Amino acid sequence: MRTKTVLKTASALVIGLAGLALASCSDKPAMSSDAPKEITFSILSFEKSQNLDKMWQPLLADMEKQTGLKIKPFYSSNYTSLVEAMRFNQVQAGFFSSSSGLDAMTRATGEVFAHTTNPDGSDGYESIIIVRSDSKLTLDDVLKCDHKINFGIGDVKSTSGTIVPKVHLFMPHEVDTDNCFRSIHSGSHQNNVEGVVAGVYDAATANTDTLKELNDTPAGQAKAAKLKVLWSSSPIPKGVIEYRSDLNPVVKEKLRSFFLSYGQGTGPEADRQRANLKVMQWGPMQPADAAYLLPERLLEASVALADAQKNGDAGKIAKAQAELDAANKAAAVAAAKAVPQAAADAPSSAQ
Repeated sequence: MRTKTVLKTASALVIGLAGLALASCSDKPAMSSDAPKEITFSILSFEKSQNLDKMWQPLLADMEKQTGLKIKPFYSSNYTSLVEAMRFNQVQAGFFSSSSGLDAMTRATGEVFAHTTNPDGSDGYESIIIVRSDSKLTLDDVLKCDHKINFGIGDVKSTSGTIVPKVHLFMPHEVDTDNCFRSIHSGSHQNNVEGVVAGVYDAATANTDTLKELNDTPAGQAKAAKLKVLWSSSPIPKGVIEYRSDLNPVVKEKLRSFFLSYGQGTGPEADRQRANLKVMQWGPMQPADAAYLLPERLLEASVALADAQKNGDAGKIAKAQAELDAANKAAAVAAAKAVPQAAADAPSSAQ
């Protein structure tokens, strides 16, 4: 019953809190002569690592032009390295998944101010379980726990690759992913897709954004034709943009206005910006704050509690239960008090 309650609460929060913020001041900060002229912007690299510069260069160039700052990109697919880089002020702002974004908030003074959307402007994406299109495996087969399946899963901190499948699928069916398969392999969504297509994995986790990216190229479309989805989750929060809470307020406002105005409005310039975002499976960004990551906090607290209960550690059980209770309380408060964050100064296309 506890798991089902958490799942319903988390799913409702994705819809109810998306695009909302607890509070925001609309007054512009006073100009400061000590505002930095350069920042390092971290970028969580999901797939297409060989094309990251090509994908991000147009947006980064526009960011430099609108903010007047020199922007140095820092790419990494490792969740911990992104958080640690912000923690030690090696980066001052960046794009994070919901899981790494939560860590950046709690461990690295990160402050959420925007979240990404889908190209059509909708929020959320889904975790999925994929198999080859010619596979006879069913979802019941995956859940049998008969040690016959070679399974691909995500990084331990991956929201859609690990955390959501555990909470939404495996935990409710009392499946221990560490002890149910013939073999289990941890990797990126791209690696999982390649493994299933090649027949190395019988089944694997991925997400709907990964499948959409496959359709960008003929080679990807050929791979997508060899896959089918056995299971998909309820909506998951998209990625977030954060800056360090101690970043100069002038720079904060420049970044906030850039991201929240980018791709907004009408006309050729707005169309160009939306095309830049679409390459990353994004639409125009929306304002957000810590409340946006409450569904992620609930999910992670649920996994921590389940792991503690499995290991029979009374101290960890008490700690995990306290965190889950706190997350549920915070979610209730946020849902009751959330108000829209202040709008950006003006759409980029109008400048």
